[in-house]
Amino acid sequence: MSRASERAYNHIRSMILSGELQPGSQIREEALAELCGVSRTPVRDSLRRLEAEMFIRRNDSQRSFVADWSLDDLEDAFQLRAMLEAHAAKRAASRITREQLKRLRLHNAQLKQAIDIPNPDVPKFLDHNRQFHAIIVAAAASERLASMLGQVTEQPVVLRTARQYDAENLRRSHHEHDELLIAFDNRDGEWAAAVMTGHIRRAFHAYAEAHSTDTEIRKSNLAA
Repeated sequence: MSRASERAYNHIRSMILSGELQPGSQIREEALAELCGVSRTPVRDSLRRLEAEMFIRRNDSQRSFVADWSLDDLEDAFQLRAMLEAHAAKRAASRITREQLKRLRLHNAQLKQAIDIPNPDVPKFLDHNRQFHAIIVAAAASERLASMLGQVTEQPVVLRTARQYDAENLRRSHHEHDELLIAFDNRDGEWAAAVMTGHIRRAFHAYAEAHSTDTEIRKSNLAA
């Protein structure tokens, strides 16, 4: 992929992940080319890549839209993530280094700081949560697993999940990380896998509830 295509890809992907491009909205190549500062050819290259990664979908008339997943799609994505991350946690338990454990504790401490305030700092939570999970994947020491997880956890539905959390869900996420650390301390792969499975399943239910609410709001707005 050329530099122009890579730049366009990163820009468009960022707009989808941030919500600037809303689920179901049409992708207009000319407007995106202007926004990205490239010609339409790099934009087309980027859209093909984003389509392969399921960030966008193309209809029968070949028009592109930001992917708007059904609840079944969402559950499928989270089930895959739960299976893969549980396997990563199980592998990591017997391979994780003291330095990696130290970094996990530091990121989880930052997570606690982000949520122990009247108005939780969700961007800070997201950043340290991402790094916490990335260390576990690195400790699992499997390039194939890391690649497969990258395709699932980079889906926009996953990244937006924490934005749907209330204070109680944020605290639970932090406590589940604490339990993962205890499992890693004990080199117990089965325990780590079980905690990770529950961690991801709870994330799904938080997102599913918000997804249903958003769907009803959009339907109401269309009917108004």
